[in-house]
Amino acid sequence: MTSRELVVRTLNHEPVPRVPRDLWIPSGVKSLSADELAEMSVRYPSDIEAPPVAPTGGKRSAAKTPKRKQWTDVWGCVWREAGNGAPPELKRSPLTEAGRIASFQPPAELFERSRFNRANRRCSQTNRFVLAWSEVRPFDRLRFLRGGEAALLDLARGGKESRDLLAVLHDAACKELERWGETEVDGVAFRDDWASPDGLLVAPEMWREIFKPQFKILAGRVRDHGLYVWMHSCGKITDIIPDLIECGVNVLQFDQPRLHGVDRLAEFAGKVTFQCPVDIQTTLQTRDPELIRAGAKELVEKLGSRGGGFVAGYYGGNRAIGITPEVQDHACKAFVEFGTYR
Repeated sequence: MTSRELVVRTLNHEPVPRVPRDLWIPSGVKSLSADELAEMSVRYPSDIEAPPVAPTGGKRSAAKTPKRKQWTDVWGCVWREAGNGAPPELKRSPLTEAGRIASFQPPAELFERSRFNRANRRCSQTNRFVLAWSEVRPFDRLRFLRGGEAALLDLARGGKESRDLLAVLHDAACKELERWGETEVDGVAFRDDWASPDGLLVAPEMWREIFKPQFKILAGRVRDHGLYVWMHSCGKITDIIPDLIECGVNVLQFDQPRLHGVDRLAEFAGKVTFQCPVDIQTTLQTRDPELIRAGAKELVEKLGSRGGGFVAGYYGGNRAIGITPEVQDHACKAFVEFGTYR
């Protein structure tokens, strides 16, 4: 059974000989060194890979400084490295003045055929499940472009500015997903951080009114092409998990599963697949081999089985929060031990 077949069977909740693996490297976080990641990949090969197709360049993208501390992304947002392994900080948003929204256009780099051609080349070279990480992240992108406080105020007040911007972002997302649908990738991933550790940043009712209809359309675009839908979000989004399943999301990716409660997630077993590492906050950072082993065992037994439903995430970060190669090795070994079905 190839890695692609193993992952597909898992997502379809069909019998599998073992839990699939994926080396999960969070966006924007400085992970382990290249040599450390390479060694981990050899010892615990991933069944999933992402083609290197992030949009780069373009007239909005200024070169980074020699020390690479600050840069402008293709959307026109200015970022700065935060240090200590933390995600980069947003320093300047291009649409803080509402008057600029009407003339805003998404970066043309999103739709360049060369991006998707690179993905196809990779698909033809691998027997792994190829997962394309799209630029679809409407809530995040709204906050990045408009500024976090202004975006939330607009949404709370029912402001036209942010609704108009969301409509532009939705049209761009649909166009990008159509491009992915023309490729040979196996799945497409969205990411959107809707929550803090305490819960959603917007009321569930607002999320269902504004964002759920969009995500139902977006997930439908992916599934119409026979592809699988991944969704990553930080924070506690437990309240909207049933909505995401209804929208057609196949896989929910969380790096803090204990934030939701593993028993609570288990209530959705058979309806959606979860991809999680051993919880990076409550468990991996303890560096305790027995706690880490128990954490991996709990995830496999409650979220997965011979009938699929779980993908083991091997977290590729980072010394700054105490997750060294030795710590991650404890989790990898445990996922192999408990995720191999006999």
